[in-house]
Amino acid sequence: MDNIKAIKDYAKKLGLTNISETEFDSFVVPSDGYKFMVNCLESEYQYRNQKAKERRIKQARIPAYKTFGEFDTEFQSGISKEQLNTLSNLNWIDNIYNLILLGPPGTGKTHVALAIGNRALEMGYKVFFCSMDTLIHILKTHEISRASATKLNYIKKCHLLIIDELGYLPIDKIETNMFFQLISYLYEHTSVIITSNKGFDGWADLLGDTVLATALLDRLTYKCQVISLSGDSYRLAHRQNIFKELQK
Repeated sequence: MDNIKAIKDYAKKLGLTNISETEFDSFVVPSDGYKFMVNCLESEYQYRNQKAKERRIKQARIPAYKTFGEFDTEFQSGISKEQLNTLSNLNWIDNIYNLILLGPPGTGKTHVALAIGNRALEMGYKVFFCSMDTLIHILKTHEISRASATKLNYIKKCHLLIIDELGYLPIDKIETNMFFQLISYLYEHTSVIITSNKGFDGWADLLGDTVLATALLDRLTYKCQVISLSGDSYRLAHRQNIFKELQK
């Protein structure tokens, strides 16, 4: 009976409706026949899961593999191990919360975002990572570029959108409106992570429209964790330490 239950469970997961609903009582099956079928279905299930994971990784366009364990909370005291643990369990994505990471360059914002993105991919979530500049390009060209249209369609189906480096380049009112329309579409449908080197008080100037900036922040921060990272650049400090070691 355990083998029959396993067959039905795997068949259901694989979308094999007929097998999942078949009664096997009247079947004449060799003693090891059911076990063989379980092995076949399990193998197919694992194969499909692996292929789906590979597709998600490719479509996510995450530029680097980072983990929570690699993040140095002793150097960067703006975020605690407890906060990292909360972010890593991903329940907040299921509840469609957003995350905004603020702070100067090199303070770990992108590391945290990448660690979340990689963890989410491993757990089966659909993720898309891009810089703010790349996102604006996608929004401006999706009607004339098949590649941009494909990316935008995928973004709209994602569980998590990661937007890196908001604040490095200003955007005009038309671009701000496009960005606002996307966030409005994703509102209470997709979790969004934004990293920015500017505090909220600088977003109006950055986005070129106080009204739209206010409306945008209203949607982004409705269900949102805001974490401010400060201090010295970890990358710069790490390079300086290496240089000192080489000089010895």
